[in-house]
Amino acid sequence: MIRRRPAVFVFGWLVLALLGCGKDADLGRAEAPTKHEPIKSIRGPGEFASGSSSANKQSGLRRLPPDLRSRKDGSDWPGFLGPTGDGKSPEKGILAPWPKEGLKLVWQRKLGEGYCMPSVSRGRLFIFDRQGDLATLTCVHSETGRFLWKFEYPTDYEDHYGYSNGPRCCPVVDEDRVYLFGPEGMLHCVRVEDGQPLWKVNTTREFGVVQNFFGVGSTPVIEGDLLLAQIGGSPPDSGNFPSLDQRGNGSGIVAFDKYTGQVRYRITDELASYAGPVLATIGGRRWCFVFARGGLVGFEPNSGNVDFHFPWRSRLLESVNAANPVVFGDHVLISEAYGPGSALLQVQPGKCQLVWSDAERARDKALQAHWVTPIYHDGFVYGDSGRHTSTAELRCIEAATGTVRWRRRGLGHVSLLWIDGHFIALTEFGELLLLKANPERYEEISRMEVRDADGEPLLEYPAWAAPIVSHGLLYVRGKDRLVCLELIPLSKP
Repeated sequence: MIRRRPAVFVFGWLVLALLGCGKDADLGRAEAPTKHEPIKSIRGPGEFASGSSSANKQSGLRRLPPDLRSRKDGSDWPGFLGPTGDGKSPEKGILAPWPKEGLKLVWQRKLGEGYCMPSVSRGRLFIFDRQGDLATLTCVHSETGRFLWKFEYPTDYEDHYGYSNGPRCCPVVDEDRVYLFGPEGMLHCVRVEDGQPLWKVNTTREFGVVQNFFGVGSTPVIEGDLLLAQIGGSPPDSGNFPSLDQRGNGSGIVAFDKYTGQVRYRITDELASYAGPVLATIGGRRWCFVFARGGLVGFEPNSGNVDFHFPWRSRLLESVNAANPVVFGDHVLISEAYGPGSALLQVQPGKCQLVWSDAERARDKALQAHWVTPIYHDGFVYGDSGRHTSTAELRCIEAATGTVRWRRRGLGHVSLLWIDGHFIALTEFGELLLLKANPERYEEISRMEVRDADGEPLLEYPAWAAPIVSHGLLYVRGKDRLVCLELIPLSKP
């Protein structure tokens, strides 16, 4: 998902005064499940489909779709920030440096409105965009761009600030199913093989969601049989626009049965942000961390039992928490760009402890991540810092202390992907960079503009989505185009 720079936001930084770290009284238990509208027979795109009953949960009844890949090495990219959810690819053997003429262009595709990157699974690429008044999931062959099928539903989302009316959340692929979360709050589950819809939930209507500044933009995650999503509903008397005194109604985070869409539990009075839930195993226990609108929530994802709530938000109304939490060891780093900056927490069951914080640093904060999730590697965190293009810096900080090791200005906002000891960086103006992961200095290996056969640039501003890699192919997105490049050449027989 790509979060946007709000052009109407007021300048200035305000330090968050209140820091808390403990179990809130209203956060300690998961609320009882609720029902939503029943499954109906399929009549066309956007309707419910039969066949998504609990019987499909039985392992013997789920069939993986055929694998369409010819590239057998590498890994799929099934959801936001990749197979490990941290913006890092396990693939090896990238071209470094890049050829003088740049990476080979494999295919390209014109896109509709939206900011999200595709997901890739078993030779299929799923791209979610808006075409006219239809939110559209298109499935193509990941290696050639050949069209396979599409699923559509009507959408009337209108952005309050004049940004794109298309999706912000990337598709989430889980075995034989794909999950979509549209900017208007429609949550859909469709079948991987042919796009047949299986279930849907209108989360805005069901949970009383007041439209966030830029609509829905937090990509859900799968944990076991659950789909975990930020919802953030409010009581009926909450009005039609966010406010500083807006309250929640206990649906801050909702766990849906991934097979049926039924609610398994709901927790917290938090409102929704643009950061996605992050799953991790710490000390032999599963955790989920959600950097919600008002701060970080840590909880056990299967039960919904909340361990802590750590307040962290600018006092500006028009501010957002948008970068995912960064988890390493038993530590969690959160970062935002409108006031308090970053904080590092050490977590354990039932509580967390503040290690260091930018709140006391009036101006020179360690890191102020806007929408780009920073990436941790070997004791250091690399990330885009700053709220505006003119002041944005690519930074490397020491994770344990927040000490800035180096900074690079003049690139505008930069999105990152780590692979094979390098970072692939995409500037918001559409330029691709290959950087060495070096904590001592900014080390640029290669750079290129992506152009077609006639020499015309293919990636236009705003290129705000982080690059992804699957089975040696690099996918990058500009304003209205998806481009596939060969990053790892096919090995010879």
